[in-house]
Amino acid sequence: MRVGRPVQALPHPNCDYCGAKTTLVRPGEATYPYQDDHGPLWLCAPCEAWIGIFARSTRNLPLGRLANAELREWKAKLHAALEPIAEAKARRDGVNIFEARSKGYKWLAGELKMEPKACNINLLDVEQCKAAIDVIEQFERNRRAATPSE
Repeated sequence: MRVGRPVQALPHPNCDYCGAKTTLVRPGEATYPYQDDHGPLWLCAPCEAWIGIFARSTRNLPLGRLANAELREWKAKLHAALEPIAEAKARRDGVNIFEARSKGYKWLAGELKMEPKACNINLLDVEQCKAAIDVIEQFERNRRAATPSE
């Protein structure tokens, strides 16, 4: 008989697309979707949707929601749009890149009128990624228009 705090069940996410239970796959297994080692993943093979786990997680805690090919593509586009802004902020304000990204996500959350904790690339869906990219592109257009040309 166990005495003390109850042990929480291990996370076992369901697929956001079909509702099926996902499987934990590791590099080298036949169903692992990458050729390189990207660490363990929760995978829904029929939907080809997956999500990584937190580094050093002993409980295989998923990073966020499962992403199919379309969502992975929009996440990559959002990363590509946000990273130059974060790098510029890091150079301009003398902060590290992690702090600059964090401030970028807080700014983006305000622009999208969502909670800052919900504005995380691992939690966003396709429509939210598209909206975030639109906000960043509009910011860039406004910035270029305000900069005097030579």
